[in-house]
Amino acid sequence: MSTTSYIGRKYSEGKIFPVEDVLVVEEPLKITINKVPFTITMRTPGSENELVRGLLFSENVYSDSLTDPILSVIEKNENGFITGIDVSIPKEKIGKGIEIARNIISVSSCGICGKSELDTTPMNEKKIVHTEKLNPERIGRMFEKMNAAQKTFKQSGGSHAAAAFTLDSELLTLQEDIGRHNAVDKVIGSLLLQRQLQKAKCMVVSGRISYEIVNKCFAAGIPFLAAVSAPSSWAVDLAEKVGITLLAFCRGDKFTAYSGMERVELMVDDTRVKENQSPPKQA
Repeated sequence: MSTTSYIGRKYSEGKIFPVEDVLVVEEPLKITINKVPFTITMRTPGSENELVRGLLFSENVYSDSLTDPILSVIEKNENGFITGIDVSIPKEKIGKGIEIARNIISVSSCGICGKSELDTTPMNEKKIVHTEKLNPERIGRMFEKMNAAQKTFKQSGGSHAAAAFTLDSELLTLQEDIGRHNAVDKVIGSLLLQRQLQKAKCMVVSGRISYEIVNKCFAAGIPFLAAVSAPSSWAVDLAEKVGITLLAFCRGDKFTAYSGMERVELMVDDTRVKENQSPPKQA
């Protein structure tokens, strides 16, 4: 259950009266690797396997995309929510990401919080190389499909969403969570578990774009990243560096490209002024 009811006291026009609101559930999830503590992440219960699989993959702790690690539930709370998972990984398959230890709780709003140091160098320092172009008319369709499937948000108004699509705007998976980065990890984990990671070409998110979300998108090899809200400066710099086309402020048929605009297929005819070309002067 991703939502729950709470009673609040609403003030309006000088009066106070009780209201019953639906809120997004937030619970801690303790993750151990080979029974050694790795992190505690605050998240919305549900899709725990997807969250852990995606988190370890995007942080280069377990980067094998064809074989899944063994995940075991080790703890539940009194409400039946899973609060502890142990991941069994052969030592030779543990990646360098394990060296960037987390020494405090990773909060819902910031998955990067809790790391004892920051790895600002993308894995292998490589770019995503691809020749595909994205039809801009399909961007709006992707957001329409994501919005239509956001059940938790419709109930509570308090969850973020992330979704993966093909370039033909086919929805591969959608995940919701109180944390933006958790939703992205759940999407990556879902793609891995379904063996559909290679089909994913565009990641769509409901909030703003941070450095960490770009880094996760890069780790998954997804070349297009689009969001409803703004990107950060670090997010734009990293997207440009690693070859990700970053689109923000996506509203209807409008968006702003901050990197990789050359990979968006512009539909320009002879009667319109081409991009970067000044209009003819009036006589």
